[in-house]
Amino acid sequence: MKEFRAMRRKRQQLSDEESIAILEKSTSGTLALLGDDDYPYAVPISYVYSRGALYFHSALAGHKVDAIRRCDKASFCVIAQDDVQPERYTTFFRSVIAFGRIHIVDDEQEKLETARMLGNRYNPNHDDALQKEIESGLNRMLMIRLDIEHLTGKEAIELVAKAKQ
Repeated sequence: MKEFRAMRRKRQQLSDEESIAILEKSTSGTLALLGDDDYPYAVPISYVYSRGALYFHSALAGHKVDAIRRCDKASFCVIAQDDVQPERYTTFFRSVIAFGRIHIVDDEQEKLETARMLGNRYNPNHDDALQKEIESGLNRMLMIRLDIEHLTGKEAIELVAKAKQ
């Protein structure tokens, strides 16, 4: 397995548990892929985190899908806090970046489970409506899974100091 770069400012590093909690609570982030002509392609996207993976949905075709089919390496960034402190010329931030391998879900059962996870994440407790949506739209969408190989969370040094008080 690849050895990922260590965080330079280790005092600001969040634990795996804190990083996963951010992924579980947040609802959107930015997916970064290798796009056309090797230009980075970063796209804001909704997701759900489950069992060490991030799940997304997509149309059947487009820039994102082409990039995933061409290169399976990806990263995903979530900003959980972005509190600008103008008088201090800084930001009190908390963020997480996941690195891993991304692919289109081919298994029909996993595709259905992924669609249900996403639907329940954004519209919980509406099983009948979700079932109708899945029945009418599942064949027109792709489900995508990013298997996380490396996860790193970071927060502003001011938040680290505050937590120690």
